[in-house]
Amino acid sequence: MFAIIAAVIFGLALILDWANAKVSDAFTPQTLLMAGLLCIALHLAGIGTSTGRWGRKR
Repeated sequence: MFAIIAAVIFGLALILDWANAKVSDAFTPQTLLMAGLLCIALHLAGIGTSTGRWGRKR
């Protein structure tokens, strides 16, 4: 789940960077890059995965 969110954030940052758009100080491509990296780190840490703590029961 966090990997999909990160992909969307990275895409938005890329579009803003290409367009040289100034939305606000909170949504610069650099801050979106950091938000995307945070989502990737959470995904790699196992946060937000679909399996539970003990795995699936059969």
